[in-house]
Order: sequence, then C-alpha cells, then structure tokens
Amino acid sequence: MNENNPNEVPSDEKPPDEKPSNEKPMTHKPLDTVVLARDLPDFGLRAGDVGAVVFVLPPDAVEVEFVSGSGDTIAVVTLRCDEVRAVANEEVLAVREIRRSA
Repeated sequence: MNENNPNEVPSDEKPPDEKPSNEKPMTHKPLDTVVLARDLPDFGLRAGDVGAVVFVLPPDAVEVEFVSGSGDTIAVVTLRCDEVRAVANEEVLAVREIRRSA
C-alpha cells in the first residue's frame, strides 16, 4: 500500500470483478445440439449420442436431454461442459437401439 495514497490497490492484487485468465467462458447455450463425450451406461447412453442443452448451469455445467427417435425422453443428465461438445458441420447423425444396463 502506498503511504501517500491509502486507497491505492497494490499492483499484485487483481480487482475483485476481474476473472482469472485460465477460466473458460461458457460455450453452450440452451437448445444447442451437443454430442456426449463419454459413455453413461446407467442411462443407456454412449459416447457420440446426441442431445439438446436444456439449462446452462454456471460456471461449467449443462443439463442435457437425450431423446429417442420418436421424441420420448431417454434421460435428462447434468454434465460438465467438457463431457459434451458441439456437433460439427461435417458430422451426420445415426440411430441405434438403446440398451439400458440392468
């Protein structure tokens, strides 16, 4: 602290509203189509299954709904943002039979 200016913030302290530089911004938005990055056997889901973001849960989670081909909900799962990714323009969707673990 500077004795001449008692209100001066030391240069090694960041202002409280400044985010750390290593914090990633939230990249998913509600209704985004996302791809599951890992298997979730308890829900019968596999890496590569496609879902829709229902809610964004800051700082780094999303709630994703996975549906059957007929539109019935299979599961609504809260996932970290690194457990899903955006669908790439070069990807095509496919279907498979769902198998739930016992």
